[in-house]
Amino acid sequence: MTLLNKFLKKSQTVPIDNFLDNVLYDDQNGYYSKKNPFGKKGDFVTAPQISTLFNEMIAVWIISLWEQFDKPKKFNIIELGPGDGKLCKTLIQIFKKFPKFYKSTNIFLYEKSKFLQKVQKKNIREKRVYWLKKSNQINKGPVIFIGNEFFDAIPIKQFEKKNNFLFEKFIEIDSKNKIKLILKKTSKANYKELKKYKNIKNAKFIEFPKKGFEELNWITKKIKELGGGILLVDYGYINLENRSTLQSIKSHKKNKLFNKIGEADITSLVNFGLLKDYFINKKFSVNDIVTQSFFLKRLGILTRAEILSKKMNFREKSDLYFRLKRLLDPKYMGELFKVIFAFKSKKNLSLGFK
Repeated sequence: MTLLNKFLKKSQTVPIDNFLDNVLYDDQNGYYSKKNPFGKKGDFVTAPQISTLFNEMIAVWIISLWEQFDKPKKFNIIELGPGDGKLCKTLIQIFKKFPKFYKSTNIFLYEKSKFLQKVQKKNIREKRVYWLKKSNQINKGPVIFIGNEFFDAIPIKQFEKKNNFLFEKFIEIDSKNKIKLILKKTSKANYKELKKYKNIKNAKFIEFPKKGFEELNWITKKIKELGGGILLVDYGYINLENRSTLQSIKSHKKNKLFNKIGEADITSLVNFGLLKDYFINKKFSVNDIVTQSFFLKRLGILTRAEILSKKMNFREKSDLYFRLKRLLDPKYMGELFKVIFAFKSKKNLSLGFK
């Protein structure tokens, strides 16, 4: 049964986020449930696949945070949406070089796709790594959540304001199995929810991560319980776009939206200004939102690259700096990708942000 046929059996109209949730995460036919989308043979690459320098900087940041928390004997690291496990694998290799720190850590992976869980278990053969099923698995010590390109993959709602009325975008399947977008007047519950956020108060077009905020609700609850924070790195914007940012990617190229359902990735740009509003509403401390380039440079990525390059031949150096350029250059990931850190602590946790 195709995804569209399965969808038609349930309903012919559905909010965009519910439709995308099925398209991406359906247990049998969902995009993330039947293939490994990462790397050259997949549909896209992320920073951990581009260069281990990115992974090293995240490791440096985590270890420094542990020190700022006064080196607790229990320290929990949770990677959100760990992909093929590349980041986690590198983190463990680096953590092992700091025995006292590594002894204190529990590493958890939070992954919705059962298929990708299998990929991760194959790539990460480490007894100290656990796959998180319930939040009560973590009950002692500060918790640090890390999400690299986690939030963009969570389906969003879309709203439009017309004549002082708020409408939500729905997906409709016509008699010929063609997909089209329609507007329906939104519910009072949605209207009430949107009013909580300054970032979208006067917007005429709104992308709202309701499902993403549902994920953050249990995450922030756990952080409030044990202390700690959440670091999110993703492509996105701070000032409102006032347009649809939904995009589809297939084989490293842009794909027509809603074409090749279940075979192509569909994501959206992350509204970091809205994310900051969310965390402030939860009474979290939030550093200024910075670009990926700013964050990695503050952590010392250029110095690290220089040290590594001294032992390399010309070809290896060229490859190193080409990959570094992809991470830092404004034409690539440097400016488009943003970084936010929200936390519950009396300490000034600003490494990488000032």
